[in-house]
Amino acid sequence: MRILLAEDDSVLADGLTRSLRQSGYAIDCVGNGQEADTALATQEFDLLILDLGLPKLSGLEVLRRLRARESRLPVLILTAADSIEQRVNGLDLGADDYMAKPFALSELEARVRALTRRGAGGGGAIVKHGPLSYDQVGRSAYINEQMLDLSARELGLLEILLARSGRLVSKEQLVDHLCEWGEEVSNNAIEVYVHRLRKKIETGGIRIATVRGLGYCLEKYAEPAK
Repeated sequence: MRILLAEDDSVLADGLTRSLRQSGYAIDCVGNGQEADTALATQEFDLLILDLGLPKLSGLEVLRRLRARESRLPVLILTAADSIEQRVNGLDLGADDYMAKPFALSELEARVRALTRRGAGGGGAIVKHGPLSYDQVGRSAYINEQMLDLSARELGLLEILLARSGRLVSKEQLVDHLCEWGEEVSNNAIEVYVHRLRKKIETGGIRIATVRGLGYCLEKYAEPAK
């Protein structure tokens, strides 16, 4: 999946690019609306993440030109927290979803997955791991159909472990994934979140292994012997 990220805040753009690349996406990043419009007119993408406050050409104008070319490319717009009018205008011009800054990376990644599935013609929004099921769009988890009471950070942790089931996930990757803009997540906090998540899911036979000094791994689920 190839994503065009149009964002003029270099710190935010760098963080989003690193996070989405770790999740397996190919990312092209541009810093102004003119570059975004040119890229969209000449190249193929699976998703556009579009900041509405771009220099040279506004995000709304980029979106208007995109839809004028009859492109059905899924678009996720990024807006300031208080810019309700911008969000409404963006949705009216054909955006598929929006997020207000600041936001959690885990929520943005869930919305990216939903939009890229929709653009590709659909696909399962429910991830299964033994008796555990995770709704990627609704961001809710269940064991044997019973909803788990998980915090936003615990959900984000479960999300990345499920995406890399059977593989090592480093603490640094978890910090990047769980980071909210303007709020740091320490390695010690990661240990606390893992401990809390373990207590809530291991009753269903779901195991999170600690790889000492490296990170964590969600073990492949093995059906209990009958």
